Amino acid sequence: MAERVDHYFNALTEPSRSCLLYLRDFVLGFSDKITEQRKNNTPFYYFNGKWFCFISFHPKTLKIYVSFVEGFKIEHPKLVSEGRKKMKIFPIDPEQDIDVKSLGSILEAAISLIAKNNTRS
Repeated sequence: MAERVDHYFNALTEPSRSCLLYLRDFVLGFSDKITEQRKNNTPFYYFNGKWFCFISFHPKTLKIYVSFVEGFKIEHPKLVSEGRKKMKIFPIDPEQDIDVKSLGSILEAAISLIAKNNTRS
């Protein structure tokens, strides 16, 4: 499975490839409970087996973002809905440094939502 995800990233051109590889490492390194799967040609990330975000890259517009499944429950100035009802995205410009402080706090909030939901089950 990891081979399929690696191929997804390695098939891209710069600067998108470097940006996406950095995002991948950042998300996977955030917690040892985060795993990765490729579905519908997109890298999906799970925390304790629960889907919580994915990295999206649009090859025509070159737009990159991290989409959070329960984003509508997270309040953060860098998250935008762009008309989505549940998900919110963290847009990224591959030509700029990534705001890892904001991304880290959003990842923390998304993981907290999963942990909170697991305690209710």
